[in-house]
Amino acid sequence: MILSDHLHRKLELKSPPLRIVSLVPSQTELICDLGLESRLVGVTKFCVHPSHLKKDKTIVGGTKKVNIEKIVALNPDLVLCNKEENTLEIVSQLEKVCQVHVSDVKTVEDNFSLIEDYGKLLGVEGKAEALVLEIKRELSKLKIALKDTPVLKVVYAIWKNPWMACGGDTYISDVLELIKLENRFKRSHRYPEFNLNEINLGDIDFMLLSSEPYPFSKLDQEEITQHINQLKTMLVDGEMFSWYGSRLLKGIPYLLKLRSSLIADIN
Repeated sequence: MILSDHLHRKLELKSPPLRIVSLVPSQTELICDLGLESRLVGVTKFCVHPSHLKKDKTIVGGTKKVNIEKIVALNPDLVLCNKEENTLEIVSQLEKVCQVHVSDVKTVEDNFSLIEDYGKLLGVEGKAEALVLEIKRELSKLKIALKDTPVLKVVYAIWKNPWMACGGDTYISDVLELIKLENRFKRSHRYPEFNLNEINLGDIDFMLLSSEPYPFSKLDQEEITQHINQLKTMLVDGEMFSWYGSRLLKGIPYLLKLRSSLIADIN
């Protein structure tokens, strides 16, 4: 079996992998939701869904720094990586040991492709196709529910000191569009820095403060209010915006509820 990952790297496998190490939290969750938790032998310290994984599986490090020797000792058939979350050095070291699949998910469509690719790669095409269809059905319902609602303009902040937001070529930005939130930085690349003093109240309706990678809190909301008195802010669950894979299905109810809260706050 010869397949290509999102970076067009070829993977050659004689049979579906039975020993998998996942270095990406959202992809770990996806593997479990495809019914393949038993095949996972190693995960990162950030792989918190399902919650018991960190007790049951070997922790091989974080996403940027991993213990290569520990991974090698697990004798994996396949390691799952991501272009943004893991480093080129990690991929280069691990591909000398076993097959490495690298994802690059910037849109909801990319996410569908990833799920389908995992189905083929891991021998669970039926489950993967069913998951994609279920997500698409729920997204269609979401679109209908928001049909007659206005577009709101937002800044989605991911960091402070310096302040950083998500740009247009990101999965987060694509998810924002699902609930008719227009990204103020959609014409910017990846994760642009910005100055609070540059924010024009006429340009946005809300600043969304993500729970990850920076854990924004009410104190940060107060700080923003001190700079821009009338700017509306809201704390949001970063997993629901940035975790792809099966998390999108779980996140749709949250996204709809959040959208309703934003509208209520404006009115």
